[in-house]
Amino acid sequence: MKDNLHKILVTGGAGFIGSHTVVELINSGYTPIIVDNFSNSQPQVLDRLNELTGRKIAHYKVDCRDEKSLREIITENGPIEGIIHFAAYKSVSESVNDPLKYYSNNIESTIAVLALMQECSIPNLVFSSSCTVYGQPDNLPVTENSPDDKAQSPYGKTKRISENIIQDINHINGSIKSGLLRYFNPIGAHPSGMIGELPLNKPENLVPYITQTAANWHDQLTVYGNDYHTADGTCIRDYIHVVDLAKAHVKALERMILDNMEDNYEVYNLGTGKGVTVMDVINTFEMVTNKKINYKITHRRKGDVQALYASSEKAKNNLDWEAQLSLKDMIETSWNWEKSYRCI
Repeated sequence: MKDNLHKILVTGGAGFIGSHTVVELINSGYTPIIVDNFSNSQPQVLDRLNELTGRKIAHYKVDCRDEKSLREIITENGPIEGIIHFAAYKSVSESVNDPLKYYSNNIESTIAVLALMQECSIPNLVFSSSCTVYGQPDNLPVTENSPDDKAQSPYGKTKRISENIIQDINHINGSIKSGLLRYFNPIGAHPSGMIGELPLNKPENLVPYITQTAANWHDQLTVYGNDYHTADGTCIRDYIHVVDLAKAHVKALERMILDNMEDNYEVYNLGTGKGVTVMDVINTFEMVTNKKINYKITHRRKGDVQALYASSEKAKNNLDWEAQLSLKDMIETSWNWEKSYRCI
C-alpha cells in the first residue's frame, strides 16, 4: 500500500472511465486529484466518489488546455508522481461532424499536460488512447504491431497524433515514462451501482443507449447498419468492463513507478479478445434483464468500422493484467447503474 504522498493527477477524473479509475487508485493506496471541466460529466459524481471511497477527493473545475490553472494545481498539490490523462472529447460521429472541436480540445490538452510534466518534473504518464487508431484492420485480432495510421474518424486521428507527440517527448526527455493504453469498448458500471456511464446528451455509445431506452428515456434504439459482412450484419466490437479497464490503468502506473518498463514509451491494447455484434449485445441485455428493447435498423454511421477486437497478450505478459468480467457482468452492472440513477 502507498501513503498519501503518492499523488496522481487524473484529468477527466469525473468521467466514466476516469471515475472508476479514481476508485481503483484509492483501493491501491494512491491519492488521486481530479481535474475536470464537466463538459461531459456531472459534478454530482464527486459526491458519489467521496461516499463510495470514504475519502474527500481533491477536485478542480478546470479545462486541461488552461496551462496556467493546471500549473497552479500542480504547485498546490505537489509533488505529483504521475498523471493519468483521460480528458478528451470521445464521440466518433460528433468528431466527423465537428472535427475542429476535436483537434482543438484533444490535442491541445495533451500538449498542455506534457509541457507541465517537463516543467514540473512529473515522471509518469498514463495516456487514454483508443482502438480507433487502427481504423479497419486487415487482420483480427489487432496487436500493438498492427498498422496504427488508419484511423477513419477525426477522434481516432486525434488519439494517434497525441500518441506521436508523446513519443516525440519521450524521445528527447528520458526522465518521462509513458504508458499508452489503447482500449476497445468500455461498458458496465461499478458493482455498487453508485457510478457508471452518464452521457449528458443522447448517448453515442451502444450500452447507455440500450439502458436508457429500457428505462423509457428514449422511445427507440437506433442500430446503425445491418449490412456489414458479419454473422448478423451488425458491427463487431470488443466490449470490456470499465472496472477491468480501470485496474489496467493502475497496473500501468505501477509498472512505471517500480521502474519495470523495458522502454520509457510502451503501448498496450486492452480488451477481452472476443468480438461480439451489436445484436449480440441487445440479445444479451434482453436475456439478462427480461426486458425487450424497441429498436430500428438505419443506415451506417460515418466513421464506424466493420469489426474490431483486440489481442491483449502484451498486457497480460507485461502488466499482469487481463479482463475478468463477462459480457453478462457488463450488462448486469450497466442496468443496475441505470436503475439506481433513475430510481427505477
